Amino acid sequence: MIRHLVLALALVVAGPATAQPPRAVVELFTSQGCSSCPPADKLAGELARDPDVLIVSLPVDYWDYLGWKDTLANRSFTARQKAYGAVRGDRQVYTPQAVIGGVSHAVGSDKKAILDAAAALRSVTLAVPVSTEERDGRIRVTLGEGQATPATVLLMPLRKRCDVSISRGENKGKAISYVNVVREVIVVGRWDGAATVLDVPAATARLHEADGYVVLLQAGTPERPGQVLGAAKGPGL
Repeated sequence: MIRHLVLALALVVAGPATAQPPRAVVELFTSQGCSSCPPADKLAGELARDPDVLIVSLPVDYWDYLGWKDTLANRSFTARQKAYGAVRGDRQVYTPQAVIGGVSHAVGSDKKAILDAAAALRSVTLAVPVSTEERDGRIRVTLGEGQATPATVLLMPLRKRCDVSISRGENKGKAISYVNVVREVIVVGRWDGAATVLDVPAATARLHEADGYVVLLQAGTPERPGQVLGAAKGPGL
């Protein structure tokens, strides 16, 4: 279930980003029960070391019937993946699937296709500055100005690394490391093109044993996700 958090909003002039903003956002839909996914999970670890890339892993649950229940899966991630397919119109839902910039998709283990898609979108995505600052138990999310487009501000608490030993199913006997594993997708505000500041309790970013977080500014709604307009990595990512 996607959580909505009601926050106080203030309109301000956006300040400089607190860290280097990513130039590409990649969402990897993966599963512990998918025999084709380990190469994509390994590539995600490689891409996570690139400061230009913000990559997150969203484990889905539709492979659980094969004999191994994914220990990190969230049904809302399956819904998010299906929503992307519906918005694109191709309804392609598979694993491993990388969704780039909220717009295009590629096989999650195909590094060239992912980076080519990110480069092709560079002139139209991530145009809005987004930065975060944590202080006194609060996270301040600062969003710059941009072309007026109804958009949603999403906070994704995540675990930077999860090591899982799989004892059944298609990946039986494998130990797989997952990076930037999203634990929940939380709506923390809306954006209409004006410079905005959101104040978020830091505890929200620690849900489900999360030890990191990212923020996405995304056109549309969680039910109809669109282009990623801006993004920021939390500390340590």
